[in-house]
Amino acid sequence: MPSRITDASVEAMLTREKALFLQRNPKSRALSEETAQNWLRGVPMHWMVDWGTPFPLFIAKAKGVDLTDADGNPYVDFCLGDTGAMFGHSPKALAATLREASEDGFTTMLPSPDAAVVGRLLAERFGLPYWQVTATASDANRSVLRWCRAITGRKKILVFNGCYHGAVDETFVGLDNGKQRPDPALIGEPRDLNELTKVVEFNDIPALEAALAPGDVACVLAEPVMTNIGMVLPDEGYHDALRRITRATQTLLVIDETHCMSSGPGGYSRANGLDPDAIVLGKPIAGGVPAAVYGFSDKAAARIRDYLSGRAPGHSGIGTTLAGSKLQLALMRTMLETYFTEEAFAPLIGLARRLEKGIADVIIKYGAPWHVVRVGARVEFMCSPDRPRNGGEAGRVIHRPIDMAVHHYLLNRGVVITPFHNMMLICPATTEAHVEALIQGLDHCLAELV
Repeated sequence: MPSRITDASVEAMLTREKALFLQRNPKSRALSEETAQNWLRGVPMHWMVDWGTPFPLFIAKAKGVDLTDADGNPYVDFCLGDTGAMFGHSPKALAATLREASEDGFTTMLPSPDAAVVGRLLAERFGLPYWQVTATASDANRSVLRWCRAITGRKKILVFNGCYHGAVDETFVGLDNGKQRPDPALIGEPRDLNELTKVVEFNDIPALEAALAPGDVACVLAEPVMTNIGMVLPDEGYHDALRRITRATQTLLVIDETHCMSSGPGGYSRANGLDPDAIVLGKPIAGGVPAAVYGFSDKAAARIRDYLSGRAPGHSGIGTTLAGSKLQLALMRTMLETYFTEEAFAPLIGLARRLEKGIADVIIKYGAPWHVVRVGARVEFMCSPDRPRNGGEAGRVIHRPIDMAVHHYLLNRGVVITPFHNMMLICPATTEAHVEALIQGLDHCLAELV
């Protein structure tokens, strides 16, 4: 427990803020009771109850960074769909494309003229020449793993402890006191995932070398910065070592940029000179409408062509009917042309720096044993004085009661941050006044906790 924030103060804040939430949101409460009659756990997707509030907050309208709930309460949104709406809700250019595209058909199982433009833009922005479309980043990760296993002839993959790559079963493996085990929260998986997956700590070069040395791993699947267990930055030189070791062991390197796309118009990989064999892009690539893509290097694509040349035609197990639709391509074109540009990103990153400094100033002001970190337009604070170097360290320092207290406090004062951790995004609709509102809200929250 942080030295200057007591269990009693956290519990008192949670009790007070939950009571205020009940008072503010009678219509959301009524809707929650109604939806519970027909939806599992009372929501269309079960993690919608993971905000920790007494019942879900029902959102009636979202535009830019402005949310309005069913009771008419306004909010400034720094969660932005946990990156799905990274450029704001219903950005003007995307909304216009959606209206126009809706008149010309949604899906045809054939490419549209936008395919040529989107492919070129993806190659220009993210540096890999060959791409495929899926409905979600989970689908993209699953597809990439299948291709990697096919062209290497190896069954195993390697992930990092505390990672998250969507709903990909074999990535739900972690370390418990140094022993590898499947995540006990994973539902209904019939296999022993230890047979398919190796897991090591992020930033641990000797562990990575030892795990890849036998030559039985098809690919390493990694976020360039761990983002789902707090934000864990790579040590200096770590990505160089990761690339060197994967090449030495003929292991493919897959970078999942789904969250780190906030680093710039070419994601973290282009901003930091990474050279992966494959990249996965999800959530914001079509502005929050279900779409994702994955890309391969020239060498990886050549191996795929060689593999397919000797394979009988039939079901590949890769791809779904609605992937690569006309609508997806139209929206991705608009996002890539309008928002994934240096001009669009520059003010976002500048404002994110202001938010980072403002939070750091609040932490210093109250002597709170916290820290703040930023990657591009993405900012996060964690309730520990030192930055964790890996998922194991991050998991041990996460303080759920404090996080919940802060989330409830800000939510009741019209500020939304990501519920699963303390992540905040800056989008084109975010203003300095919005940033100041968040900083002031955190200042007042810490004043009460301390």
